[in-house]
Amino acid sequence: MKVLCAGSTVIMTECTSLQFVSPFAFEAMQKVDVVRLASLSDPELRLLLPCLVRMALCAPADQSQSWAQDKKLILRLLSGVEAVNSIVALLSVDFHALEQDASKEQQLRHKLGGGSGESILVSQLQHGLTLEFEHSDSPRRLRLVLSELLAIMNKVSESSGEFFFKSSELFESPVYLEEAADVLCILQAELPSLLPIVDVAEALLHVRNGAWFLCLLVANVPDSFNEVCRGLIKNGERQDEESLGGRRRTDALRFLCKMNPSQALKVRGMVVEECHLPGLGVALTLDHTKNEASEDGVSDLVCFVSGLLLGTNAKVRTWFGTFIRNGQQSPIPTKELMQNGFELVERKRETSSSVLWQMRRQLLLELMGILPTVRSTRVVEEADMELEPNVSVYSGLKEEHVVKASALLRLYCALMGIAGLKPTEEEAEQLLQLMTSRPPATPAGVRFVSLSFCMLLAFSTLVSTPEQEQLMVVWLSWMIKEEAYFESTSGVSASFGEMLLLVAMYFHSNQLSAIIDLVCSTLGMKIVIKPSSLSRMKTIFTQEIFTEQVVTAHAVRVPVTSNLSANITGFLPIHCIYQLLRSRSFTKHKVSIKDWIYRQLCETSTPLHPQLLPLIDVYINSILTPASKSNPEATNQPVTEQEILNIFQGVIGGDNLRLNQRFSITAQLLVLYYILSYEEALLANTKTLAAMQRKPKSYSSSLMDQIPIKFLIRQAQGLQQELGGLHSALLRLLATNYPHLCIVDDWICEEEITGTDTLLRRMLLTNNAKNHSPKQLQEAFSAVPVSHTQVMQILEHLTLLSASELIPYAEVLTSNMNQLLNSGVPRRILQTVNKLWMVLNTVMPRRLWVMTVNALQPSIKFVRQQKYTQNDLMIDPLIVLRCDQRVHRCPPLMDITLHMLNGYLLASKAYLSAHLKETAEQDRPSQNNTIGLVGQADGPEVTREELKNALLAAQDSAAVQILLEICLPTEEEKARGVNPDSLIRNVQSVITASTPNKGMEEEEDNLLCNLREVQCLICCLLHQMYIADPNIAKLVHFQGYPCELLPLTVAGIPSMHICLDFIPELIAQPELEKQIFAIQLLSHLCIQYALPKSLSVARLAVNVMGTLLTVLTQAKRYAFFMPTLPSLVSFCRAFPPLYEDIMSLLIQIGQVCASDVATQTRDIDPIITRLQQIKEKPSGWSGICKDPSYKNGSRDTGSMDPDVQLCHCIESTIIEIINMSVSGI
Repeated sequence: MKVLCAGSTVIMTECTSLQFVSPFAFEAMQKVDVVRLASLSDPELRLLLPCLVRMALCAPADQSQSWAQDKKLILRLLSGVEAVNSIVALLSVDFHALEQDASKEQQLRHKLGGGSGESILVSQLQHGLTLEFEHSDSPRRLRLVLSELLAIMNKVSESSGEFFFKSSELFESPVYLEEAADVLCILQAELPSLLPIVDVAEALLHVRNGAWFLCLLVANVPDSFNEVCRGLIKNGERQDEESLGGRRRTDALRFLCKMNPSQALKVRGMVVEECHLPGLGVALTLDHTKNEASEDGVSDLVCFVSGLLLGTNAKVRTWFGTFIRNGQQSPIPTKELMQNGFELVERKRETSSSVLWQMRRQLLLELMGILPTVRSTRVVEEADMELEPNVSVYSGLKEEHVVKASALLRLYCALMGIAGLKPTEEEAEQLLQLMTSRPPATPAGVRFVSLSFCMLLAFSTLVSTPEQEQLMVVWLSWMIKEEAYFESTSGVSASFGEMLLLVAMYFHSNQLSAIIDLVCSTLGMKIVIKPSSLSRMKTIFTQEIFTEQVVTAHAVRVPVTSNLSANITGFLPIHCIYQLLRSRSFTKHKVSIKDWIYRQLCETSTPLHPQLLPLIDVYINSILTPASKSNPEATNQPVTEQEILNIFQGVIGGDNLRLNQRFSITAQLLVLYYILSYEEALLANTKTLAAMQRKPKSYSSSLMDQIPIKFLIRQAQGLQQELGGLHSALLRLLATNYPHLCIVDDWICEEEITGTDTLLRRMLLTNNAKNHSPKQLQEAFSAVPVSHTQVMQILEHLTLLSASELIPYAEVLTSNMNQLLNSGVPRRILQTVNKLWMVLNTVMPRRLWVMTVNALQPSIKFVRQQKYTQNDLMIDPLIVLRCDQRVHRCPPLMDITLHMLNGYLLASKAYLSAHLKETAEQDRPSQNNTIGLVGQADGPEVTREELKNALLAAQDSAAVQILLEICLPTEEEKARGVNPDSLIRNVQSVITASTPNKGMEEEEDNLLCNLREVQCLICCLLHQMYIADPNIAKLVHFQGYPCELLPLTVAGIPSMHICLDFIPELIAQPELEKQIFAIQLLSHLCIQYALPKSLSVARLAVNVMGTLLTVLTQAKRYAFFMPTLPSLVSFCRAFPPLYEDIMSLLIQIGQVCASDVATQTRDIDPIITRLQQIKEKPSGWSGICKDPSYKNGSRDTGSMDPDVQLCHCIESTIIEIINMSVSGI
């Protein structure tokens, strides 16, 4: 008995003597190219007869003349072929009856079970299938083949995916193969619903010569090629090399693709899409690679396998990795069940016949094909090289092979790292030869060296012998030597030299995980590398190649990266410097790195490289913190002030910024970040530095004054996407150290300036507007006393310019503000100047504020004006309010003054906080003296903090008191009849008046006066201050201010309701003046905020007044109740439930006053009598308020006795309350 071989040789053995359809013939059939068909040989034509005969005999759908001619040619072609007659006979059968019988047989088999021998198609067989087929006519032959085929198809459907091999005489006898194929093709063509071609193809895999039958079937139905291939792949195994069925399916599909090679890559795509039959995908790629062999380019095999393992589809990667791992397992015995007398055979799969072995062999051949001159791993001694200088053992890699070599290296990394490929000794030797070759100095060469280096780190097992290790050391030494040449010649900024330095630094600091991340990032794949595998490489690096001192000395000499940005990928010098700074190598070996960092910051551009900010942070830390406590002087040097000023050259001056910037905006923003971070870190580490008796130099305030911080921040705002996290980091530093540059109003103003309105205004910008110089503006200001036209025209044109373009005009604009205070200057000019000032404030606030404060000083003859500096104004913000008194009645300029005041108050807080931290070491001796006392170590710090807070509170409250004083009318305004509480009365009169009256014009004048506008501006600022710190409001009201301003403050400051929280505490103060002020304030708050809380506080005030009545002396009683009695009217107006309590209080006050004067005179009795009558019958006295004497409280003024006057005041108060309640107000 014969034993049938398995694996790839099974079908090859079956089909070695059979004639397959050639690609030429299949293409002719696919395109129905009659001329090509006529050129086929008789054996080739014989395979296509079923389709050609049907084509000639069946009625065509194409009725064109050309097809008629082609049909004649086909008939002429078939006329000389003897086998045509048998096929014609097959087509003459009644296929309808045949299909009915086949359906009945299928039903019978389904009912009786698949193993039943009953058959409707075929009656009792006298002989075997082969003899029956030989002796039968055409209808009988059709039934025989159909019955056998249906039996196989039924068994396939019942096998549940388990492969079986069916022995069948019809499909095995070489004599009748062609006739059986004819019958099979005719059956499938005539009975497509009964015999779907995909199901037929699946069944043919289970018989001998099935691949041959399948190719003939598809060749006679060429349009079904893709359908058949997809069906076979979809029903296939995930790992085809593990089973006989998978291998047979793979080889059958390979035959189909050899018949139609143009669709081979499409079939390979189906394999990847379904994640089935990986061996087929590799086999098709090997076939395609042999047909499309290319010496220099990257082969299709390398591209295909790399795409599977390095692609983004994790499912595909896992599927193919499993194929690689399973293919390397030790040969596993496989069992193949052969029927028809064949034995059960156990055999070992032959490694040389597997697809994986063929792939590895092909890859190794490609690798060896691009290797330089084959060399031994023996290291040539220096003496030998001197003897033969013309002989180079380390021959270089050809330039045309570099890209292919890089692709092969990445592929082997993926195979070993992701798919778990274990290289053979030959593969390892050749890989090491390739990795240690020396490419030309091109960008591709730099990439190749980087990949080789990372592959050595990732797979150190490739270096197994001392000779190979020495070869690697020599190659690494060559890398160090040639790094500078490669970078200069190739033009690549990110060269392998930086990677060498970085790896050396990681080895010195034992950051093995960082090396693994670096290797994975360079190779472009995530592979598992054990840190223990790097131990030998670490020894080589740290002891033989790169000592720490060599690393630091070499790093400083590495050139900076020109135009460093995020677009430059790879490992750069900045990565190396960053790691050396972190490990403190520079300070340890006393190597100065300051100049290198400064040069690199200057050579930056957008988009921002992500390593720049961490570099600056670690550099600042190395400046402030010593490398060790034993050596406190081991620190780096900070950037000098002159170097910083050089960066901002062109921005500091008043020239046009676009024409005079030497350094990029990125460099300027990075240096600004460095300065702000340095100052913040210096303050944060003051105590630590003082303990080490170190005081690093702080940058001077004059330097900070010259840096246009706000301008740079505004530039960064427009580049947020390109600057990464730099903009947000700068904002954080600004809010901490320069809060006066983070005022909310300024940001809102900037939004308005950068909106669409500005774009429209820019469209109106004419050449004349651009041509106005600062000198012309100065001349126009000089002519203001005579004519306002010219200055108005220039100012209007300037409003069309951007903020940066306005900077040259800032000095002229501010220096002439004093002239605008003269009478007769149009309001439009003042408003335009205010508008321009606010625009300038968005780019140069600090410098602008100093110029404005100095310009608005009062002009005193024969007294030289003092020029204040930024530092003066931060120490004493109240200097801003010591301006010309005329500013207080010029709303546009007062708006500017208040803006500056708010800014300097914030700046003063930051300045004092920083000063407190800077001088923290002054308390160190006192702390040392009390170190033994528990809880006293922080005593001095707490005291200094409290003193600072007290100073700030006094400063803020003084500013508020000055501003409130400004709200009071001057003597001249009082002479004109201006009343400080007109804000309330006039607004109420305008709102409530339903008909015009004679005083309407006068009231409108009061509403539109400059004092009113200034009061509104001041109230807005006070509201912001109260909200920011409610303690300011408490302090100011405990200090008190003129009661004439209470109507203004309560109505004009929305946050005045917070006073309700501390009024009870204010009433409880022992000073009579504070109690009076509290009750007056409360009366206005109750009218403005009629809330439950206000009611409870008002009730408390009434009770306190009743209590004070019993303890105050006559003089104090008069001083207390005369100003507070009118407040009771407001309480009643806001809260009617207090009516009874207040009336009782007023009667008590009257009785107390009457008792004091009872012995002196009886004149008071009528008043007491009236008070009793009023209390008992208030309705009878409702009209008494019409009497002016009662209303004004001026009756009986001849009596100078305080108690009598107080009684009259009480009477007037009661009458006003009664009148208010009766009239419903």
